[in-house]
Amino acid sequence: MKWQIAAVGKPSLAYAKDGVAEYRKRLRRYATVSIDLIQRDGGKEKNGQQLLQMSEGSLRVVLDERGKSWTTGEFVERVEGWQMDGVKRVSILIGGADGHSDETRAAADHVISMSGFTLQHELALLVLMEQIYRVHTVMKGEPYHREEA
Repeated sequence: MKWQIAAVGKPSLAYAKDGVAEYRKRLRRYATVSIDLIQRDGGKEKNGQQLLQMSEGSLRVVLDERGKSWTTGEFVERVEGWQMDGVKRVSILIGGADGHSDETRAAADHVISMSGFTLQHELALLVLMEQIYRVHTVMKGEPYHREEA
């Protein structure tokens, strides 16, 4: 399954860049996992249109503080279900400082919240990458919490 992560804003925080790079490297060992990371600058409406165009034809997940909270276990179950249903690509959309437009949220298959807190977009991207990695280790039955970096 292909993952497409479309984020508003380019990472400028060193820890976020390093963390995203680390999880991309770790995910490479799963031959069936592909992650395309697309980052855009601009305002909410402009980015809403771009995000919708880029994610056309894929299962869309919008990260938004008003969304439903999923546990890691629920995320694992969703990904397993998507794989069983033959979903080819999941696009996860991360908004910028102004969040997502109503149109973007309405076009989503799922609107989820990573936390009750509002997260800065770079931190949200890093947490998302870790959770995608965690999902794949759980699905493979690997002991992620004991893994050495």
